[in-house]
Amino acid sequence: MSIRSLAVFCGSKDGRDKLFTAEAQRLGNWMASRSMRLVYGGGNVGLMGAVANAVMENGGSVVGVIPEILNARERSHKTITELLVVGDMHIRKRKMYELCDAAIILPGGYGTLDELFEMITWNNLSIHDKSIYIINLNGFYDHLLAHIETMLHNGFLYENPMHRITVVPNVAELVLQPEFS
Repeated sequence: MSIRSLAVFCGSKDGRDKLFTAEAQRLGNWMASRSMRLVYGGGNVGLMGAVANAVMENGGSVVGVIPEILNARERSHKTITELLVVGDMHIRKRKMYELCDAAIILPGGYGTLDELFEMITWNNLSIHDKSIYIINLNGFYDHLLAHIETMLHNGFLYENPMHRITVVPNVAELVLQPEFS
């Protein structure tokens, strides 16, 4: 399957590590160079803004999906290709999943984790079978990945989710994945 549209889930803040923003920009640059459409949360701040701006600055296509309640809070991006304002967070996630071929997870907060775990859950329930890539910048997700291993080890998961998740340390390693070649 050829990946033409990527959902990127990430923070509406930059985080403390400058690498997070640099890699979000690197991801956006790469996506635009490959004519991959970005589907993301619709904000113009934080890592969300960084990846969207990089795609747009390089002539790419960006679809933002933002719920009404966050439209003002996350400062919706006014200069992207398309901004969809939806009723709530559930509709946002569903729409993003419908519009993408695969998902990428960059550092973020509660919302990013919510989106990641819904994606994993929907994979597990065969609602979809889209690939999930975690870009584990400077070990940001090490503890989370260890906890997933703990859930598996203690018998709370039906399958090893790492069969459906690819973890890479940076964008340079992501672009080497077979689905992108």
